[in-house]
Amino acid sequence: MLPVEHNDPINAKILAISEDKIEGFVREPFQEIARRSGVDVDVVMARIAAMLRAGTIRRVRQTLLATNLADGALVAWKVSEDKIESSFDWMFQRDPFSGHVVVRSTETASAGSEYKLWTTLKVPHGFSLEKHCQLLAKKVGAEKFRIMPAKGIFTLGVGHVRRKTIAPGEKSDTPAKIIRVEAVDLNEHEWNILLALKREFAPEEIRLNPWASRAKEAGVGLEEFYGVAEDLSARKIIGRFSTFLEHVKPSQTGVRVTRFNALFHWAVPAGREIETGGEVGRHHILTHCYWREAGPEFNNVNIMAVAHGTDKQRLLDHKSAIDRHLESCGIPVSYTNVFWGGRSEIKPSEISPKIYREWLEQAA
Repeated sequence: MLPVEHNDPINAKILAISEDKIEGFVREPFQEIARRSGVDVDVVMARIAAMLRAGTIRRVRQTLLATNLADGALVAWKVSEDKIESSFDWMFQRDPFSGHVVVRSTETASAGSEYKLWTTLKVPHGFSLEKHCQLLAKKVGAEKFRIMPAKGIFTLGVGHVRRKTIAPGEKSDTPAKIIRVEAVDLNEHEWNILLALKREFAPEEIRLNPWASRAKEAGVGLEEFYGVAEDLSARKIIGRFSTFLEHVKPSQTGVRVTRFNALFHWAVPAGREIETGGEVGRHHILTHCYWREAGPEFNNVNIMAVAHGTDKQRLLDHKSAIDRHLESCGIPVSYTNVFWGGRSEIKPSEISPKIYREWLEQAA
């Protein structure tokens, strides 16, 4: 039986590449993982398939920069204590447009601490985030919600295996560059190929020439499939080819990839969001860093970042290092906080307009 834990030496070499290093669309993703990890391609495919079957890897898929294909936001929900679990279940199980669903808390009562349920949400262009949230609030009995669209992205990745050995303060030589959120429209032919492209891989699909069956599924020749996929990649619609670890729950043998999930908040002066996001986002520990306007409920926080780890104090040390760096850059922070993740479920947010219309007919 093949080893399936993330910390097996060979698996760790594979995952250090496969989690978030295969950018854009690649015709032979498993060969590219093999080349960059130094592990034979047959071993790469066998190990990834085994980890996927065991649940160590949660999913294998081509990711999208879906912020350009759908209107997205982080949403904080105020839900009474007796409804948090049922609200969590409804959004995770019955709303395909809610991705991350997380219960969060703060160490002490502070700005926004009454918002304990947090979700990421995407609705296709032409539909309303506000109306979607109103529908969800009615379904789950939420008292109120705060919608926080991303105005800019500085860091977006995973790489949990790679980040285990990062020391507080480790950062890139240059600030992170902002990725602007810009709407992109696709025609029906492109949507057809994109939907086949982004579907999760089953273990038996992890093989050489993995896109041949997806081209057949889309009803096009392989070269046509490649051409559209590469065009979508050039247009910054394609994210990366990625193996997503199950980093919230323990494995079958009780091994955890991470234990703590921290959402860091900073409030900085208006006009300095891009500068601050670049300085925060250059820190290697972070999996996400965004410019979001949280409003007065959260003391006007406008920079948010996420970090994961197995030691809570270590994560606080990372945040302290970022705080010191901002101070050294002369960036004033009027308010900062940490929201800790508890119960959490993650799934890709659906972005198809066709699927949204069908869901809306059933849910409304």
